[in-house]
Amino acid sequence: MRRIRILTAVSALAAGLLTGGPPAPASAADEAKAPIAADTYTWRNARIDGGGFVPGIVFNREEKNLAYARTDIGGAYRWQQSTKTWTPLLDHVGWDDWGHTGVVSLASDSVDPDRVYAAVGTYTNSWDPGNGAVLRSSDRGATWQKADLPFKLGGNMPGRGMGERLAVDPNRNSVLYLGAPSGKGLWRSTDSGATWSQVTSFPNPGNYAQDPTDTSGYASDNQGVTWVTFDESTGTSGNATKTVYVGVADKDNAVYRSTDAGATWTRLAGQPTGYLAHKGVLDAEDGHLYLAYSDTGGPYDGGKGRLYRYATATGTFTDISPVAEADTYYGFSGLSVDRQDPGTVMATAYSSWWPDTQIFRSTDSGATWTKAWDYTSYPTRENRYTMDVSSSPWLTWGADPSPPEQTPKLGWMTEALEIDPFDSNRMMYGTGATIYGTENLKNWDSGGKFTIRPMVQGLEETAVNDLASPPSGAPLLSALGDIGGFRHTDLTEVPSMMFTSPDFTSTTSLDYAETDPDTVVRVGDLDSGPHIAFSADNGANWFAGTDPSGASGGGTVAAAADGSRFVWSPAGAGVHHTTGFGTSWSASSGIPAGAIVESDRVDPKTFYGFKSGKFYVSTDGGATFTASSATGLPSGDGVRFKALPGTKGDVWLAGGAADGAYGLWHSTDGGKSFDKLPNVEQADTVGFGRAAPGASYQTLYTSAKIGGVRGIFRSTDKGATWTRINDDAHQWGWTGAAITGDPRVYGRVYVATNGRGVVYGDTSDTGGGGTDPGPGPDPEPAGSCAVAYTVTNRWPGGFQAEVRLTNTGSSAWNGWSLAWSSPAGQTVAQAWNAAVTQEGSAVTAKNVSWNAGVEPGASVGFGFTGGSAGAAAEPAAFRLGNQSCTVT
Repeated sequence: MRRIRILTAVSALAAGLLTGGPPAPASAADEAKAPIAADTYTWRNARIDGGGFVPGIVFNREEKNLAYARTDIGGAYRWQQSTKTWTPLLDHVGWDDWGHTGVVSLASDSVDPDRVYAAVGTYTNSWDPGNGAVLRSSDRGATWQKADLPFKLGGNMPGRGMGERLAVDPNRNSVLYLGAPSGKGLWRSTDSGATWSQVTSFPNPGNYAQDPTDTSGYASDNQGVTWVTFDESTGTSGNATKTVYVGVADKDNAVYRSTDAGATWTRLAGQPTGYLAHKGVLDAEDGHLYLAYSDTGGPYDGGKGRLYRYATATGTFTDISPVAEADTYYGFSGLSVDRQDPGTVMATAYSSWWPDTQIFRSTDSGATWTKAWDYTSYPTRENRYTMDVSSSPWLTWGADPSPPEQTPKLGWMTEALEIDPFDSNRMMYGTGATIYGTENLKNWDSGGKFTIRPMVQGLEETAVNDLASPPSGAPLLSALGDIGGFRHTDLTEVPSMMFTSPDFTSTTSLDYAETDPDTVVRVGDLDSGPHIAFSADNGANWFAGTDPSGASGGGTVAAAADGSRFVWSPAGAGVHHTTGFGTSWSASSGIPAGAIVESDRVDPKTFYGFKSGKFYVSTDGGATFTASSATGLPSGDGVRFKALPGTKGDVWLAGGAADGAYGLWHSTDGGKSFDKLPNVEQADTVGFGRAAPGASYQTLYTSAKIGGVRGIFRSTDKGATWTRINDDAHQWGWTGAAITGDPRVYGRVYVATNGRGVVYGDTSDTGGGGTDPGPGPDPEPAGSCAVAYTVTNRWPGGFQAEVRLTNTGSSAWNGWSLAWSSPAGQTVAQAWNAAVTQEGSAVTAKNVSWNAGVEPGASVGFGFTGGSAGAAAEPAAFRLGNQSCTVT
């Protein structure tokens, strides 16, 4: 299967962040500007379910069903057992801190399960201008505090599947350790993650780099200190654990130990050399430290590997590898022990790309092993499992491989595998595209077959390059990194298949004919084969076109308004044009190679282009372009522009950079001249949707900075005024690739993210949008409750509050409604993670669809901003249905 994620990150950043990236943080002057109008939106994902690499899964060792997953560029998630879905935890990460959507490690506190930590940062080289941070939460990730680090972290760097680099002392939970990359060594916090200092006694910062000759700094970075494991048996409650094991990216010195709570460190004697220790998992019950080794850092590479068992009492290493070294063509990484059944251990051959990944299981501490699949007689395979991907049918890739390959595959890049510490039957593992899992794992040992299914709903991890919402047919077409793209006929359902025939590794651009939406074109990257495809049925079926000479990648593409012709600006070749469906191409003149191309949405012979500060226009179907005399446009190529449907020559252009022209421009004369909107400081995308009731001009949408605030904005009056439609809890890092409104639903907008999939919003404004199907009738959960209400921020005339609602009863809630009386003069403005209404002083907060289920002892959090004539007083009492809640 294809090697995913790195292509997404590099191409997305190269196309956007590096040329027109996030500006410097807002200045105090910016923050003091008058507030802008705001609207309450309901935000969801267009369901794809997964779509990217999951390098880490973490179960809490103290509380049943509490689990987290980390992604390389798409944030972190918490498992919701009642719905068997994942809840995103880092959607609050904003534009300036976009790198903090990359999660290099997670740690869940087994002493206080409400506490969770995330080490964040996407790249250690220049691609990410910001340093890393450790985020800490005392409410399971509903809200976070941040401790900035003096170095970078690399959630999307080589070696990101090793770990976990972040660990909480299981006896003294105020102590945490973090393994750093780039030669920065081992770091420790003694105040629950609030501050960090280097462990200067730790002797080895690592020395392994994937490719020391890489001048970009990506593959040449020292992968550093890679994991931390505590031996909980060597400590007592409230006292620091004495024995700590640490993995280092050094093939000669991979594992170190401290027996004095981190004061001194020693290389473990007798350890194997020539390999990197990807994982170190300790089973304190039987005194074994299990180690998974690979000859490289992964997650794509790895040609040899071993598994070892270290006896903590005797200091003896034993090679417990399930196959001879000569028979490996992969490294080992995924590693887990069964906490309910000491001696049961599992491991993955993470880099076995062909014919499939392999999973190994031992019930005797590694003395003997069985495999998830084996050959009966080559190429025939016998599997111990069955796979059911009916919930995510695209995981078959529409493939029909020859044996021994199968579809769907068991996986690839399988660096995360965890057995539920409370349930020996449940196991989850991450792949390059999803999380798979089983709930009848012990069938493996009894001779039956266990069933593997996707366990990924709610975890949306695609990087989005382009979006289209045609006026008829499917409401959403998407161009995605790594898995091509999808045609959504229902935003709440997973499409049956991604675009195929051909299936690009990454789709870079797509377009439809404005007056004939059945005609669709897409372009993308592919190792070999055509880079363009056409559809005559609104993207339901596709056929490949022919590349012009020299084309090596997707670039951008535009369809004529009536579908009669196309203009394509592929990578590796100049701009070309064709009539019909691209059986032959002719070079366009007057426009430079690499230009971004778009079409007029009325005149089928008019096309537009942009390159390096110049706007270009063709009126002969793309044969010849003429440079516009328009000046003052952005000088770089971090630009997106679109022509308005229904009006010839009406063009909007967004983009720029903080050190030059940056904003939103409008042309009404086909690009001959542009006017810069004075009320938009910065803008990176522009799109159109259905006009507001009573409005004559289509609704504008942009990812921009307006009024000193970064966000997603809507204008119903041609840009004269703007309304922010997201909030601080819904920012999704970088949103600079694409945006489009829905031409059929007023207020609906689709937002491209770099790792959180396609996010769409519906307005609560009069006259439009969808409604959240989640709450339904007023829920009346039984049992007791507790509420913690905290004012987290104040400003003249306003405040922000966070509410934590805990189920202190014995029965699960399936829906909740919390009510209180607002202190005099307070009003609710915007809310997140709940649907909040107010009538007079009476305020009611109801669950939304994804947080309706609350298990006994579990909590749910939401927040809101509000207005206040005086001090932001706190409510005195809260009711859950007819039940009074304890106020904490």
